[in-house]
Amino acid sequence: MNDREGADIVANPCELFGENVFDDSVMQKRLPKETYKALKRTTEEGRSLDPAVAGVVANAMKDWAIEKGATHYTHWFQPMTGVTAEKHDAFISPKADGKVLLEFSGKELVRGEPDASSFPSGGLRATFEARGYTAWDPTSFAFIKEGTLCIPTAFCSYGGQALDKKTPLLRSMQALNKQAVRILKLFGNNDVKRVVPTVGPEQEYFLVDKDMYRQRPDLMTTGRTLYGAKPPKGQELDDHYFGVIKPRVQAFMKELNVELWKLGVLCKTEHNEVAPAQHEMAPIFSTVNIATDHNQLTMDIMKRVADRHNLVCLLHEKPFGGVNGSGKHNNYALSTDTGVNLLDPGDTPSENAQFLLFLSAIIASVDDYQDLMRISVASAANDHRLGANEAPPAIVSIFLGDELNAIIESIVKAAKYESHERDQMKLGVHILPKFPKDSTDRNRTSPFAFTGNKFEFRSLGSSQSISGPNVVLNTAIADTLQKMADQLEAADDLTSAVDALIRKTLSDHMRIIFNGNGYDASWVVEAEKRGLLNLRTTVDALPYYLKKKNLDLFERQKVFTNEEVKSRYEIHLENYVKVIDIEALSMVDIARHLILPAAIAYSKEVAKEVELKKAVCPTLSVEVEADLLTAISDQMSKLYKATAAVEKALSDIPRDADALKQAQDTRDKVIAAMNDLRTAGDTLETLVGKKYWPMPTYQDLLMSV
Repeated sequence: MNDREGADIVANPCELFGENVFDDSVMQKRLPKETYKALKRTTEEGRSLDPAVAGVVANAMKDWAIEKGATHYTHWFQPMTGVTAEKHDAFISPKADGKVLLEFSGKELVRGEPDASSFPSGGLRATFEARGYTAWDPTSFAFIKEGTLCIPTAFCSYGGQALDKKTPLLRSMQALNKQAVRILKLFGNNDVKRVVPTVGPEQEYFLVDKDMYRQRPDLMTTGRTLYGAKPPKGQELDDHYFGVIKPRVQAFMKELNVELWKLGVLCKTEHNEVAPAQHEMAPIFSTVNIATDHNQLTMDIMKRVADRHNLVCLLHEKPFGGVNGSGKHNNYALSTDTGVNLLDPGDTPSENAQFLLFLSAIIASVDDYQDLMRISVASAANDHRLGANEAPPAIVSIFLGDELNAIIESIVKAAKYESHERDQMKLGVHILPKFPKDSTDRNRTSPFAFTGNKFEFRSLGSSQSISGPNVVLNTAIADTLQKMADQLEAADDLTSAVDALIRKTLSDHMRIIFNGNGYDASWVVEAEKRGLLNLRTTVDALPYYLKKKNLDLFERQKVFTNEEVKSRYEIHLENYVKVIDIEALSMVDIARHLILPAAIAYSKEVAKEVELKKAVCPTLSVEVEADLLTAISDQMSKLYKATAAVEKALSDIPRDADALKQAQDTRDKVIAAMNDLRTAGDTLETLVGKKYWPMPTYQDLLMSV
């Protein structure tokens, strides 16, 4: 076991930060001035990349990478598997004398060619249509990981269809920028050239001992425990949350920080989370494209660093039943290239009007596309978590806090908002005070909460890419802003038009605002009265992907074609069925080959004890042993029958049916059978002697690190 106290690790962030990144400072030093300026125009103004510029950049990038010890490069991309992909090529090129040169051309930098048909495509690509392309994303810096130069890229088919998570994100950013700039120019912000969404994704995870992990086939195969009786102590005392970090975990965190800082990831906060063995890392805000790349990197580096400490990092949304699962909180804001956060209320009446217009646009977007918001966080894994004590419910709503909510209500009612603590400022006919960042409590039961100068989308699962939720947010907000800009640009009196538009938008979408307890059963009833959707499972949510309003939204904003939306719908359904199938088959295998043999072996031992007692003294009581044998026998019978029931449920799924029918049957039949099997297995764990039980228990796993 290697606790790696970290004494040998130099951890000066100023010296380490970005040392393995081909970032702006490196480019300024290594690129000719004109090349650097041309590249900056490409990244900041969206201009086409000059091939000559690409060639110069490629050569500089190659020289820098080789100096850092790299021998290979890869186009690092994010296919619809949910994880990253990479194909490594060496820098070498042959010479006539049998030697080699180290070369890297602009063409090799800009484009690569992986096999498009071998990645999920949802029907976009047939097996014989194999050609696909990776295209360099110059807005995301290249970096060196494990001795390889990684070039962030988009991934598309031969026909230009998006096969990844980066392409639609870049498209949605472009759509949002276009419409947000239109709005800002109406407010006189003519110096603003670009608006970008910024995100800070908090990442939750579990750490378990690697040796114990290897004794849990369910963890190794599925990422979560399919069996596990409740331990004597879990999170009941709330003593782990923000508690003292154990030395072994601290050593892991120290090395994790160093590795992330080297890669330019703005890793800032670390602490123990609520459940035993659960922790969290939070970065500083970055542009959403960079934040997405960095979060994918973070999950990868977490696993690599954990392995070096004889630990395993679990990113599954619910690795342990009965204790908190892990999420990823997507802190979202809108920023201009002039350094203004558009979700900061500001100090002047005009800034307040601008803030309220963007705020009302976001409220309207979340209300109009609450189904897409739910779909963006839907997965078989996250179904275990949403609505539990550590996660918001499946019903999408917005938390604004008492003060901002009161201000909005006063605007809707055209009434004066009374504030005795602050000076009053005018917005048309309304009265609005300066709104402080921390004027209200936080609401951890809300899926989408305003937290002073940003929104926190709390429903994301810990293992998922943040791309999907941000694509939905960017696209929906862009569409709302487009409608607003169309209306305001045609207005004769802008001030009155802004005032009326804010009031009407807020009035039309008040139903989505809920400041109460999202866990309370009464909220389900109230939400239904308001007409809000309660899409409890992934299978409930996914059909909404194909609603005409959603297809039209993505096509109107040029983020997805209808074909691309349908492909993602098919991929999500197929993945849901596959995940449950693998879990069900794993449960059957563990029941038959581990739990049942362990119960039989222990039963034999107990039976021998009965025989021994009777042989020594026929009058000795064997009531305890007899009762134990009866209980074990009953549960073994239940386990055996439940195992057969799971197998039958799997075989009854019509594999020739459409994907939705398969997913519905999997949810309704297979999961129910799995729950019965788990109950029998967990009960046996409480009856069978510790030394006979074939796997580490929850207590072993949660308390071992």
